[in-house]
Amino acid sequence: MDLNSAAWRKSSHSGGDGAQCVEVAVNLPRAVAVRDSKNPDGPVLFTTPTQWKNFISSIKRQSFNY
Repeated sequence: MDLNSAAWRKSSHSGGDGAQCVEVAVNLPRAVAVRDSKNPDGPVLFTTPTQWKNFISSIKRQSFNY
C-alpha cells in the first residue's frame, strides 16, 4: 500500500520523551495504518476501519475478549 499520502498522528497518550509512541493514519482508503513512531520506516500494521473502530471502542469500555 502506498503510504505517501498517510497523515500520521501520534497518540495523545504517548510519553513526551518519545518512548512507547504509536502513530496511526486513518485517512487511507479502506485501511487504517499503525506504526512505531521511533521507527517510521519500519513495519506497518494494517487493519480495516471497522476493526479499528471496534478496537478503540473496546479500549474506551475497557472490555477485551481474550
